[in-house]
Amino acid sequence: MLNLGIELGSTRIKAVLIDSEKNYNTVAAGWFNWENRLENGFWTYSLESALDGVREAYAQLVKNYKTETGNSLTGINSIGISAMMHGYIPFDKNGNLLTAFRTWRNTTTEKSATILTQLFDFNIPQRWSVAHLYQAILNKEAHVPQIDFLTTLAGYVHWQLTGEMVLGVGDASGMFPVDCEGGNLSYDKVKQNKFKELTGLRVEEILPKILNAGEYAGKLTDKGAKILDPSGELKAGIPFCPPEGDAGTGMVATNSVAPRTGNISAGTSIFAMLVMEKPLSKVYTEIDIVTTPTGKPVAMVHCNSCTSDIDAWIQLFGEAAELMGADFDRNVLYEKLYLKALDGAKDGGGMINYNFYSGEPVAGIADGCPLFFRKPESKMNLANFMRVQLYSAMATLKLGMALLEKEGVVVDFLLGHGGLFKVKGVGQKLIASALNTPIDVMDSAGDGGAWGIALLSAFAVASENSKKQKNPEKAITLEDFLMNNVFSNNSASRENPNPSDVVGFESFMERYTKALPVVINASAYNLLHSGEYVLT
Repeated sequence: MLNLGIELGSTRIKAVLIDSEKNYNTVAAGWFNWENRLENGFWTYSLESALDGVREAYAQLVKNYKTETGNSLTGINSIGISAMMHGYIPFDKNGNLLTAFRTWRNTTTEKSATILTQLFDFNIPQRWSVAHLYQAILNKEAHVPQIDFLTTLAGYVHWQLTGEMVLGVGDASGMFPVDCEGGNLSYDKVKQNKFKELTGLRVEEILPKILNAGEYAGKLTDKGAKILDPSGELKAGIPFCPPEGDAGTGMVATNSVAPRTGNISAGTSIFAMLVMEKPLSKVYTEIDIVTTPTGKPVAMVHCNSCTSDIDAWIQLFGEAAELMGADFDRNVLYEKLYLKALDGAKDGGGMINYNFYSGEPVAGIADGCPLFFRKPESKMNLANFMRVQLYSAMATLKLGMALLEKEGVVVDFLLGHGGLFKVKGVGQKLIASALNTPIDVMDSAGDGGAWGIALLSAFAVASENSKKQKNPEKAITLEDFLMNNVFSNNSASRENPNPSDVVGFESFMERYTKALPVVINASAYNLLHSGEYVLT
């Protein structure tokens, strides 16, 4: 029984095929590389390229399946779609896109996010869909009266493949606050009414229907089959699970869906998800409150920048090596430079780096402004430089996690996945000391969110089958499915905090925090001279 998961990430669209007969291991994979673009002041991707990328990733998966198994791919049991959360994709009643896709990376909604946070007494980050919607209203954008349907990237692709305008609760919770009391999933009615009083708009009428993990969310249509596989080999009728955001699929891929569990996803962005036992005592603008794919409350610390600045520096070092005639593998270059960071001074040698490729609300940064600087007496060498680059990738997360620590949000350890953990032991070791928390990395989570959404699609089938038994009220839960069917034989490597590294990172953070006003001013200067910032 083969299950397909497709995730549209920041730099790669990945398709993963898993086998439910063998602990849901990956059987074959395919991918398509893509990049966001800054157009007319907004970070965006074209929706045409999203569908092209899904098709290309699937075609490569089919080819690789044939190569690796010697068989043609003749049947798929279930399908799931996942993608970057949040953002703004509005359509009119005829299904026409009204604006270019505005992604999570945009920090253009500060005014609306501030007003809504105060109105709801609930944190609405700038990247949330409702913040983009209200900002468009404040800006008097001409398309607003024409909006008939608003969704996320996962919701859009799912809609194109199934015809269903639905969303998993985890992804929906990043569009508009949800109410999961008593297992009755819905957008928060009190906040709906407040939004209607503010804007005159009944937001619930334009948002996707919310579904829970384990429910079916439509079937592959003839149109969807042609989008995925123009050859005609793939047939319509395959059931789908609810589309989910990358945060939810990351939780599933790391078995972090029960209270006191948590995970860190570290790639283009970095975020931590901690499943809470009780609500926070107050609203924090640095912390999102979202949900697991089954509606459990989650504290999310999301930072917009992580590995992009590291990638840029390694690209520069690669150019220098090529200038000297070196012939090398880029993956080996990454590995050697990451490992070199472990030789650096515990505090980074007195240097500071800020990796802000876009605005960073957690740190008060309005616009992208990467900066590296040092004092004359700082110890400038490659090991220290790379250590500071890696420290910078996790520093903003540390700012948000400190607030959760004060709130008494407890996890026994965190599970890590994403590009920062690819070089074994490096990112894992440093972030364990940065957060002073044990970090586990599972071998099975190597395919990340694509694997996670494939698991959710398999769970939908298992859940439907269990409901047909004599006691449907005892239907299998997601927690039981993951623990007993997927992760029962899974091993993880663990890095515990190193006391000297903990002290070194604290010293780095002291410098990092003190110098933040420099970056805030530089970011404001960038906006001022781009014509997008007005001093008042």
